[in-house]
Amino acid sequence: MSRFFKNKLFHFLAVFLFINSSVPPVRSSSALAAWELGSDGILKLRTKSNTDLKAYFQKGNNSYGDRFWIDFPGELKNPRIIKGNGPIKEIRLGKPVKGKTRLVFEFNERNSMKPLTWRLVGVDQNRWRIKLFSPKYSFKNIGEGDVKKITSKIKINRNSSYIKKWNDDGIKLPDVKQDKFLVVIDPGHGGPDPGAIGIGGIKESDVVLEVSKIVKNLLSKKGVNVKLTRYKEVDLDLPPRVSFANRIYADIFVSIHANASRGKRRDINGLETFYYRGWRGRLLAKRIQKQILKVSPGSPDRGVKQGRFYVIKNTRMPAVLVEIGFLTGRLDARRLEKSIHRKRIAYAIAKGILEYLSKVG
Repeated sequence: MSRFFKNKLFHFLAVFLFINSSVPPVRSSSALAAWELGSDGILKLRTKSNTDLKAYFQKGNNSYGDRFWIDFPGELKNPRIIKGNGPIKEIRLGKPVKGKTRLVFEFNERNSMKPLTWRLVGVDQNRWRIKLFSPKYSFKNIGEGDVKKITSKIKINRNSSYIKKWNDDGIKLPDVKQDKFLVVIDPGHGGPDPGAIGIGGIKESDVVLEVSKIVKNLLSKKGVNVKLTRYKEVDLDLPPRVSFANRIYADIFVSIHANASRGKRRDINGLETFYYRGWRGRLLAKRIQKQILKVSPGSPDRGVKQGRFYVIKNTRMPAVLVEIGFLTGRLDARRLEKSIHRKRIAYAIAKGILEYLSKVG
């Protein structure tokens, strides 16, 4: 994480900006459509569809305060400086190079920001939000344009089969024999090992822990005895995870992870499930892979594969390692930021496990 945060804080996805009615709207030649920094310290953004943007953080010094900025495709026609208030010294809109637009927030020198806590959250296909600070005193909204504007096309997409599938399938988890099965769920990484770091600083260890806890609750309601290898952000090496599952004679072992691509390429997305050996391990992997694909339409199927990961190679029971998406991928990261999608993924994993248990039980 420290290497990543020297100058570049993180690379965001599409962004869209909002405005104060007293300032003219942003020109359409830039991908930046509207922006607003609200009294709650939350920056809201709106851009053209499928915009690729990059965001950065620079620590201040004796000459200037902390700076946060975002670069957008398309050239701004009217560079300008907007006076800030509260912790914000000023906001600058300019064109650092030909064909680019830059939105800069410079904080007062006496303010010390905490960029490691910042998370970009996708509201829909065209809107994003990130909380930059918690106001200690009154802060007046600053912005340009209408961040709430949304096209009819996006409204239709929000009512797509992606949402409908979750609503329809949510009550159809298979039944299995009560108190017969013992399942170990392994949330990958943890503590000082965050795993993959994705767009907006999203951490693999946080995502998979939340998903794992939901899986545990869903399975427990179906009468399955479930144990987690970790219940909080703690440092846990690989051998203790394996020995724990072996010691309690678990029926299956499921390790949950999120992916990252080399070079943090945003065009790489997809889901995959690994097993080490045996028809039972392969069957478990296939059942889970099938279900997670159902709740992630559009995300590529990277398949069921044999892998030699320590936690699935050294367990004595059927074991799989599930990669629930690329935190560095434009599509997957946007979804995994949202709690509703984490619930969908957890539901899918639980359903795959229950289908397997009912088949072999």
